Amino acid sequence: MSQPALFQPARLRSLNLANRIVIAPMCQYSAEDGCMNDWHLIHLGQLALSGAALLTIEATAVLPEGRITYADVGLWNDATEAAIKRTLDGIRRWSDMPVAIQLSHAGRKASTDVPWEGGAQLPAADAHGWQTEAPSSVAYEDGEAPPVALDAAGLARIRDAFVAAATRAARLGIDLIQIHAAHGYLLHQFLSPLSNRRDDEYGGSLENRMRFPLEVFEAVRAAFPADRPVTIRVSGTDWVDGGWDIDQTVAFAKALEARGCDAIHVSSGGLHPSQNIPVGPSYQVPLARAVKQAVGMPVIAVGLITGIEQAEAIVGTGDADMIALARTALYDPRWPWHAAAELGAQVRAPKQYLRSQPHQYRHLFEED
Repeated sequence: MSQPALFQPARLRSLNLANRIVIAPMCQYSAEDGCMNDWHLIHLGQLALSGAALLTIEATAVLPEGRITYADVGLWNDATEAAIKRTLDGIRRWSDMPVAIQLSHAGRKASTDVPWEGGAQLPAADAHGWQTEAPSSVAYEDGEAPPVALDAAGLARIRDAFVAAATRAARLGIDLIQIHAAHGYLLHQFLSPLSNRRDDEYGGSLENRMRFPLEVFEAVRAAFPADRPVTIRVSGTDWVDGGWDIDQTVAFAKALEARGCDAIHVSSGGLHPSQNIPVGPSYQVPLARAVKQAVGMPVIAVGLITGIEQAEAIVGTGDADMIALARTALYDPRWPWHAAAELGAQVRAPKQYLRSQPHQYRHLFEED
């Protein structure tokens, strides 16, 4: 019996992946002053035993003001680096799953409350708030305090912060960097004409709107070890007329590939409150398919991928090279085990769990 497409190995630069299942970055809003704690060890630790090929650390702010909320993870100083190291040391004692990190700056969508408290923007005067920054002084929603438009010095400061975080990630032994240019955060704000109203070399034409995200990518790529992959996450469309769309995404993907990007995750939305998203199973897969048809680098599909046959079909038909699981993995951290059992494949499992193998799947586990 041939190996299912979902469980074929993959390679990104020098990084070997056991299968085509990626654990996507998922914000936990549980850090303290940017520092990971025991929650992150528990959360990431269980996912590191999932049988997926790659574990991605949540959106990690490169500056304190780049956090979405006051409780976001960061990587901007020695304390935040040490907290991530403690978490990674705990995970690596028991799992050899490669670990990626998503580096991010929230831009105008920063300074918000945690989701379970409503997620509203917090004013700069609030104990948990601060002044936001963005390409242009255009608030995300009516009634919110407008961000400060970044000047040349601000752009350089943020670009340098991405580089510093990438350098710290390399020192931590992180296997892969994903740059966050999706979901309405800073780099996406530069890309979309709905949020970028600049009249300098960073605004207006598509070439100009892509300029700063490409500069950040090039700077991170140069700072991270050459044998380790640097990837990116994009929103394939704003789901708003006149906004960022799939044609512009394809142009951006081609520019990234020309600069050495190793893979692209294709999500969508998050930039504008009037977005009209046709949510349903695999609703973002057509966006991934369009990008895959235009570039040679691996494309990762994400978004309401919950079914095993659904995931196998996405990879098997060539719509994408890999799939990324977020909420699906939170609900079922052993989803890759179940997928391997159903499709007749194998997954790595820790020796402590080998006796859990159901008798009808006696060849399911490879011992970790």
